[in-house]
Amino acid sequence: MSLRIYNTLSRELEDFSPLQPGQVRMYVCGMTVYDLCHIGHARMMMAFDVVQRWLCASGYAVTYVRNITDIDDKIIARAVQRGITIRALTDEVIAAMHEDIGALRIEPPTIEPRATEYVPQMLGIIETLERKGLAYRSDNGDVNYAVRKFPGYGKLSGKSLDELHAGERVAVLDGKQDPLDFVLWKSAKPTEPDDAKWEGPFGTGRPGWHIECSAMSCATLGETFDIHGGGADLQFPHHENEIAQSEGANDKPLARFWVHNGFVRVDNEKMSKSLGNFFTIREVLQKYDAESLRFFLVRTHYRSALNYSDAHLDDARNSLKRLYTALDLVAPAVVSIDWTQPHAARFKAAMDEDFGTPEAIAVLFELAGEVNRTKSAETAGLLKALAGTLGLLQGDPEAFLQAGTTLDDATIQSKIDARAAAKAAKNFAEADRIRQELLEQGIVLKDSPTGTTWAAAQ
Repeated sequence: MSLRIYNTLSRELEDFSPLQPGQVRMYVCGMTVYDLCHIGHARMMMAFDVVQRWLCASGYAVTYVRNITDIDDKIIARAVQRGITIRALTDEVIAAMHEDIGALRIEPPTIEPRATEYVPQMLGIIETLERKGLAYRSDNGDVNYAVRKFPGYGKLSGKSLDELHAGERVAVLDGKQDPLDFVLWKSAKPTEPDDAKWEGPFGTGRPGWHIECSAMSCATLGETFDIHGGGADLQFPHHENEIAQSEGANDKPLARFWVHNGFVRVDNEKMSKSLGNFFTIREVLQKYDAESLRFFLVRTHYRSALNYSDAHLDDARNSLKRLYTALDLVAPAVVSIDWTQPHAARFKAAMDEDFGTPEAIAVLFELAGEVNRTKSAETAGLLKALAGTLGLLQGDPEAFLQAGTTLDDATIQSKIDARAAAKAAKNFAEADRIRQELLEQGIVLKDSPTGTTWAAAQ
């Protein structure tokens, strides 16, 4: 069975084959770096982390580009507010982003371009668009894209021009020929700091948001590449505008597949900074361990909406404990995955159907049940190896199961020893009392022929 991916452009599942055999080129719209990443951002980066992991597991060499937007209105406003340079702000936020997503074991992209490093390429595209009659200069100094002159506009969002409305980040300014036209080059304003300005053939100014990604993607991956990804909120206007710019300039498709992940919701509303209903990654990691948060994000299909709550994270941690309990029971053997093995084949079939993580994770629980029954080190090894393709179950099982307790190891062990002594003296009431005391402090004792171990309570 070959890999099938849902293509937003065609609105159907399509067989995936890269433009260059064995090589996949993927571009994903990354962060605008003016503040800490929240769980919605983590969901996007996790979705494409899983995509690139599975492509690699499937034998492809992947060039994964995830950009950084390091110049825009919000960045300028935040830097001015804090009295620091734009570069100082963006360096600080990028470092925090790397720390947060590193904790979640989100692998770094192959290339992480910053928009400010590609202004010459942006200007080159704008000049081409102007020469072809797709861009025009306004009296206020801006350069705008003439949307109605691009015949394919609306093909990604699936709406006609008359149905479309300017998106939330497209301001209708004086000098536009049409409300749907969008800015390619913003003329500098006297109130803006010097480090927000570049010299160019259109006068002093800075690039618009959409042109940044057209320039970075084509510069790093070529004018046509395999996969373009991002959050569902970017489908219009950002990705629609990228298509108009890139294909208008180059006369060839920008990307073969357009892939979008679903929103994270809180109380049935999209999590976003504008709504103020967001939780930063580091806020959540103060309460929950990183792998439980990763499992929470991975176990829902990437295109589905994901409802965030403490109850769902508690459930994710408890589910992950069930898997780690199996690996704690039997030390996993080191195995190479045989994709013809029945469990592995079902896991692969799930992932090959548009990265179907819910069904793939169901296979992991089947394997955990088999480990518990058979005590097979090879089965435990397969469980760990398959989970590894999703970035899961690579930690020490005992450490995971014991994490989050308030008692230190020495205190717990001393109580286990006291309970063993009570049992040896046939003082079972005292042994039961110690077990109950530990349980009330979040410690579960597990007796076996080889001795007593413990784990944090569910």
